[in-house]
Amino acid sequence: MSNMQKRILIVDDDDEIRELLEFDVSQSGYFVDTAKDGMEGLHKALNNTYDLILLDVMMPKMNGFDVCKNIRQAKLAIPILMLTAKGTIDDKTEGFDCGADDYLVKPFDIQEVLLRIRVLLRRNQVEDKTVLSDEVLHVGDIEIFPETLECVIVNKKVKLTPTEFEILYCLMQHFNTPVTLATLLDEVWGYDSNDDVRMLRVHVGGLRNKIEPNTKEPKYLHTVTNVGYKLTPFAEE
Repeated sequence: MSNMQKRILIVDDDDEIRELLEFDVSQSGYFVDTAKDGMEGLHKALNNTYDLILLDVMMPKMNGFDVCKNIRQAKLAIPILMLTAKGTIDDKTEGFDCGADDYLVKPFDIQEVLLRIRVLLRRNQVEDKTVLSDEVLHVGDIEIFPETLECVIVNKKVKLTPTEFEILYCLMQHFNTPVTLATLLDEVWGYDSNDDVRMLRVHVGGLRNKIEPNTKEPKYLHTVTNVGYKLTPFAEE
């Protein structure tokens, strides 16, 4: 599927940044639509079809966090890349908790934005996924459904973000075996960057909140010190 068939929505109240992104992203071969505030962005996201959203956080009428929450509540699994001046780990955590897939802090390099776009689009293409859209993967207590991005653990169904789903799928492929941080970054994001280790940990924390009965005493998703993570598909007592 070519870039020309990919539709990207850019939501940012800063005219200069929005116009710069619109120019560079469209020059890379994508169809670009824009919105000047959160309310307009949410309306367009809910009433049109896009392959990815670039979403600012600090905006009038509705901030990016609330836009992201509303998109996820509408059961839209479209990849969301947040672009913001708010770069603390707490800000990133809030963004990922809202359902964002990736996070870049302003000022950013446009080539980095384009790289993240390519990575998110590649991950979201059914034909590029290791698991087919109608395939159900079942290991131990855990069952995942790629088509709906849902996970069932001991009869409890939870909705995952695309990134959480990819992390869980990767760990299920290597269950009972420690998976390094580098491997997760490569398989989920498509590249290995030490700068993104904290981002990975935030996503893992969000995944734990959804699948673990008690996050302080994980039964399924375990941290392996100085290595990464290990998934135990049968709850450890």
